[in-house]
Amino acid sequence: MSLMPSLHITGDEAADKLLSEDPFALLLGMALDQQYRMEDAFKGGHKLVTRLGHLDPAKIAEMDPEEFKAIASTPPAIHRFPGSMSAKVQGIATIVTNEYGGDVTRLWTEATSGKDLLKRVQALPGFGKQKAQIFVSLLAKQLGVRPDGWQEAVGDYALDGYRSVADVVDVASLQKVRDYKQQKKAAAKAAG
Repeated sequence: MSLMPSLHITGDEAADKLLSEDPFALLLGMALDQQYRMEDAFKGGHKLVTRLGHLDPAKIAEMDPEEFKAIASTPPAIHRFPGSMSAKVQGIATIVTNEYGGDVTRLWTEATSGKDLLKRVQALPGFGKQKAQIFVSLLAKQLGVRPDGWQEAVGDYALDGYRSVADVVDVASLQKVRDYKQQKKAAAKAAG
């Protein structure tokens, strides 16, 4: 299944191709985008495909957790905290398998509204409100998944600008998102 348009998040052609073609890889990238460089987080699915030969949620869910952790930890690891992140990935794979029949796109295609989509994403391991809002915004801005009320559900992430991965379409926009995040951190530090 191909998602259109092509995504350009990682700076790695093969990893970006996978993100564009495999919605589960995109969801995993968002899950791994925590305390880790954004472009490296979104390479996680590609790292797993090269090691496993697939990115099948059901097969990942069924794997022995220690075996999966070892695969996720193999350098280059899928995250700087591969142990805890491998558990989250397996948890997400289990939900996708059990609740959505292994079809991750049902997470958003069956959502009745932006609020419902946000709730569905927040039900996944490692997805707090902000991360869920960013993912819903990414779906809307780059993939055209726009259930009624998505803008209200994601708040400021719906606005034009360079606030998150939802706004990354090339190297220049990646840098603008980085600059924005640094400004926010500096402002928070100055205020705190």
